[in-house]
Amino acid sequence: MLVTNRDLLLAAKREAYAVGAFNIQNLESLLAVVEAAVEEKSPVIVAVTPSAIKYAGLNYLAKLVRSAAESSLVPMALHLDHGEDLETVSKCLDAGFTSVMIDGSHLKFEDNVAITKRAVDLAHPKGVSVEGELGRLAGVEEKTVEEREALLTDPQDAEKFVRLTGVDALAVSIGTSHGAYKFKGEPQLDFERLSLIREKVDVPLVLHGASGVPQWIVEKAAKYGAQLAGAKGIPEEHIKKAISLGITKINIDTDLRLAFTATVREVLATNPKEFDPRKILGPAKEAMKEVVKAKMRLFGSSGKA
Repeated sequence: MLVTNRDLLLAAKREAYAVGAFNIQNLESLLAVVEAAVEEKSPVIVAVTPSAIKYAGLNYLAKLVRSAAESSLVPMALHLDHGEDLETVSKCLDAGFTSVMIDGSHLKFEDNVAITKRAVDLAHPKGVSVEGELGRLAGVEEKTVEEREALLTDPQDAEKFVRLTGVDALAVSIGTSHGAYKFKGEPQLDFERLSLIREKVDVPLVLHGASGVPQWIVEKAAKYGAQLAGAKGIPEEHIKKAISLGITKINIDTDLRLAFTATVREVLATNPKEFDPRKILGPAKEAMKEVVKAKMRLFGSSGKA
């Protein structure tokens, strides 16, 4: 059944767990996420980016997710991830999305507030929740203090941003980054900053760029030809600490891509005569599903549906 992110995240906030938002691009990735949610009895957020919409088509993706939701008993949200503009937000609202994110984090504070407030004004009358973002995700371990402060979320600004925009959830930057190459040295997340934000902001908080980049997946992919030297993600203990400090939504994309790629490479390398797409993509779907299930257990959402 389809619900809003607000419904899922307020429950998570009350019980101190996090709901995973898993990015999909096609049927296999959707099946992996939904089957994992059903088997783990976990609420789940199915996330779609503008690039996924360009690749697979808005109506195709929306109808696939809605069909999955109708045949599943777990609460599920259909979420626009990193919406780039109000036109995309509006199209997703018309397509039946139950949650949208407008990403104005690259803008000046006042402009970010303005575009996020307009997204809220579009979505709330339709009963759809809105996520905003303050702070920018980037590798910060080699930045100067001034550059680091400019990238990470300011707690005072976070309080003001939520009050002025009326968002239902806020994505914050505490040192994570997108992709498989998050750190050159040891992970450095600003948990003190997260605690201060939690004190000042009452809405659910979101962590982007949180994939763990499991080394067993990296090694498997590399065994069959992938070039992933230096790939490193967020340790599980950091994720657990972030949840304990108030994170209630965690975005995962890179780990699913890595599991998919590693398994497709393995199948093609070990079965060079195989040309049936189902026998190539089926194992990849199963690999992604196992990753999703492990994340749900880590986040504490298993059994909460």
